[in-house]
Amino acid sequence: MSGRTDCRPITTRYSEAFKLKIIREIEAGSSQAEVQKKYDIPTNSTIFHWLKKYGKHHLLSKVVRVEDASERNRIKRLEEEKTQLEKALAQTQIKLLAMESLVEVAEEYYKADFKKNFGHKLSAEHSPDES
Repeated sequence: MSGRTDCRPITTRYSEAFKLKIIREIEAGSSQAEVQKKYDIPTNSTIFHWLKKYGKHHLLSKVVRVEDASERNRIKRLEEEKTQLEKALAQTQIKLLAMESLVEVAEEYYKADFKKNFGHKLSAEHSPDES
């Protein structure tokens, strides 16, 4: 047989010299994407790990958030409002559960399906005075 018979994935091992060459190109101004495409490196995480390993953290992407006092105040106010709304929602859910329980108890007491008969008057046979 001339072809591969097993289905194991192919693992590519890069030499230390190759890794350092890639890092030097990035340091010289090439983007990670350009170098990755140029040398047919399958994933950008490979180069990312090389940069971390060789201490080139200054070449890694960083997220820097710049905001002024009014933005911080706005975010704080929105977070407080969110907390208040979450508390109000929790209270409403508790009230809903209480009302549903009340309806169930009333249905058992009056032997009626209030959800189904909502809006209809109770007949005299279901009045609570006769119990």
